[in-house]
Parts: sequence; C-alpha cells; structure tokens
Amino acid sequence: MNPWTLLLNALGSALSFFYDIIPEYGIAIILLTLAVSLLLFPLTLKQTRSMKAMQEIQPQVKRLQKEHKEDREELNKQLMALYQEKGVNPAAGCLPMLVQMPIWFALYRVLWQGNGIPEGSDLAEITTAANEALYTVDASGNLTSTLRDGIDITSSQFDHVIFLGMNLMVRPSQAVDFGNIVGSLPYIILLLVIVAAGFYQQVQMTRKNQSKGDEPQSSQMQGMQNAMKVMPVVFGFISWNFVTGLGLYFATSNIFRIGQQALILRIGDDNGPGDETGQTARDDADSPSDDSNGESPKSGPSQHASKKRNRRRKK
Repeated sequence: MNPWTLLLNALGSALSFFYDIIPEYGIAIILLTLAVSLLLFPLTLKQTRSMKAMQEIQPQVKRLQKEHKEDREELNKQLMALYQEKGVNPAAGCLPMLVQMPIWFALYRVLWQGNGIPEGSDLAEITTAANEALYTVDASGNLTSTLRDGIDITSSQFDHVIFLGMNLMVRPSQAVDFGNIVGSLPYIILLLVIVAAGFYQQVQMTRKNQSKGDEPQSSQMQGMQNAMKVMPVVFGFISWNFVTGLGLYFATSNIFRIGQQALILRIGDDNGPGDETGQTARDDADSPSDDSNGESPKSGPSQHASKKRNRRRKK
C-alpha cells in the first residue's frame, strides 16, 4: 500500500471514529483537526521558537549585513555561523506547512469523495448519500464537481452534513448567493475567520518585539514576514473553492494554533530568553566579571559572607 493510500485511510478512519463517538459531521471534523494539531505540536513548537529566535537576533543580523555589504559570500558565511551559534533554523518556519500540505490534499479527497472512510461505516453511508444527491456523474459513473440543477443544499436530506448553517460537502463558491445574504452569511463568516486568524498568527509573533521598540528588522526577516502575510489570503482563496468541510478544518486549525503559540510564547517569557538565543546572556550573567582594576575577583566566599558567619559565631 502506497503512502498516499495510507494517509487517506488514516484520515478517513480517524474521521469515522470521531463521528461514531459524536454523530455530528462538523464536530467530527473539528475533533480530527485537534488530533492532527496535537500530533504536529512538536513541529509547531520548533517553528514558533525558531521564528521568535530569528526576531531576537535581528540586531546582530543587521550588523553583519552592514559589515559585509560588499562581500555577499562572507556575509552568508557569517550568517550561517550566527544561526548555528544561536541554534536558529530559518527554514523551520515553513516546516509545519510543508508537512501539512499532503494532509490538506488527502483531507479534501476524504471530505468530498469519501476516500479512506471505512466502507459500511455510518459516516460512509451519510457522505455517499449526500454526494449522490448533490453532484452529477459523468459518463463513467464518477462524481463530478457540478451540483445537480435545482438542488437545495439546505434541504432535510442533508441534515447529517450541515453544521452551523453550512452544508460541509459543497464549496462556498457554490453556496454563497448574494441575493440570499442570510443563507450565505455562515460561509462568509467562515472565510473571514480563516483569513483573520491567519493574520493574527503573524501579529502574535511580531507584536512583542514591536512593543519593545526593537530596531527595524533585516530585509531577510521582512521578506519572510511579507511572504507569510500572503498565506492567509491564499488559504481564504483555497477555502472559497474547496468543500466547506476543509474550510472548517482550516478555521479550527488556525484558532487552535493561536492558542498553541500563546502558550509557547508565555512559557518562553516565564523562563526568560529562549534556549537558543538566551544561553549566551545567561552564561555572561553567571560568569564572574572583572573588577575595576581589570583583575578577576578571587575565588571562594565573599568578604560579606565571611562577616556574616563571624557574627553568627560570636552570638
């Protein structure tokens, strides 16, 4: 069995499992999203810490860029040495997204065509019935992405796949009718949540440093952040053209990710500087400093401590 089929079966079986626990299609998708997010938490932790560390070393990055602006090769060597010293991986910010891309494509097949859902399961029955009622078939008997003429996607036969006023097996582009704002509103709100939560994730990572009045970020960091700012719009576009169930996955994932990032950043604040970038500062603080004559202080207990012991002995 190839990896793609294994992924489809894993997602389909997990979705069916959650549906058996709580027979509500939307809730099953949300539970699946939370399960995937928890499995990917180590990558999220690595990404968040790496992005935070990248922001913290920006003054050093800018200094190197000024010192070696005429020598690109030397600049790259110095930057790589700095990243290695601080334990920073610039590519770590994209790692969770790259890992999740196959999951998104597989989940689309699961949510639309029912691939990977165990045959004979309750979920397979409701999704198969909904698909056959919603979509036309081609000459080979395969479902197409075209809705049947005159189909009412809110009728009672789709009750099992409707969640918060949305038919999760149709696309927002098919469901939104600006002549029916009330019926279209849940889909529009979902898209807004996806985009807004995605933007907030970016703000969440940069807000702390901006509030401290740090130096302007390097062009490399600014370029990375600008690229990341485009992603919420991309996800909004994808959600508009793919089944609404996938949009529900994106919205839940983004909201849960905000909570994960807040926890990671809070833990980092409580523990002081991050492990990668704060170790040098802690080592400097713990190491003995030179006295006013340029000599290292003598080892052993301080005079202040000795006086305290002498007073206790006299008593």
